[in-house]
Amino acid sequence: MGRDNALNEGSSGPATHDQGALAGARILIARSPDRAGELVAALRRLGAEPVLLPLIDFEVARDQHSLDVAFDALGAGAYNWLVISSATTVQVLEAKAAERGSTLGAWLPGHVQVATIGPATRQILESRGVSVDLAPTALQSGAGLLGVWPEGRNSVFLPQADIADSRLRRGLEARGASVQAVTAYRTVDYPADPGLSLPACRPPLEEADAGPPAEVLTAADAKREIRAGRLDAVVAASPSAARRIHTDLAPLGACRFVAIGRSTAGEAAGLGLTVAAVAEAPTASGLVAAVVRSQPSQHPAKDNT
Repeated sequence: MGRDNALNEGSSGPATHDQGALAGARILIARSPDRAGELVAALRRLGAEPVLLPLIDFEVARDQHSLDVAFDALGAGAYNWLVISSATTVQVLEAKAAERGSTLGAWLPGHVQVATIGPATRQILESRGVSVDLAPTALQSGAGLLGVWPEGRNSVFLPQADIADSRLRRGLEARGASVQAVTAYRTVDYPADPGLSLPACRPPLEEADAGPPAEVLTAADAKREIRAGRLDAVVAASPSAARRIHTDLAPLGACRFVAIGRSTAGEAAGLGLTVAAVAEAPTASGLVAAVVRSQPSQHPAKDNT
């Protein structure tokens, strides 16, 4: 619940806005190139010019022993639920299965049910042949999952980020579950240490043709662009990204802050950033719709010289 980052830029459907709804707008995406492909493509379809600012990255967990023990217990049938709250967690679990000469889908015993939060994570799991048994439809967050969680004495494996909010674990336990929460990966400043970075994540097939790579800015570049009025919006996909935007880029001036979800919006607001729009769903299409809502109707061409 403390992380909105359910998005590995999967989309729940095509945007329904006019093709030129964002014509001339330069949109800063606070993500690394390998995690922004679908959002870049979706913004381009509406006439925007996306640019990237990688702020956070991910490294393997320091305690690999605890993760290995829990993952082996998962394969041995010790749990009846696997709860996955981010696409990065899928990436980690896939790597663990590959170390054992298997795939994630093949590693899971037949009785294990899988729960997730956002549609992007569900899309990635299903593209790997892993069926999702439970996911919230209205409130796509940890709170939403708790709202549909079945009461009972369930055994749950919950691999998470090192900075994950404890409310999801505590909420599951309050509903009768026995939860094994394990740190699956660490969130660090970009770029990750090459010796500790996570293995490359294979995207869903629909992300393969996202067009040419977007321009990548440094924080200093982005700050100059904001001060010059050449960025119309900045998109943050996690509370940690909101914190880095505040530290590295504020004040944002006319550049509007767009959040992937309520946790990110709350973090930004608590830091004094004005939140112009919050995505209704943590997907590429949800973020694009939020960017459109945040912007004036007309976007004169920017002078990028």
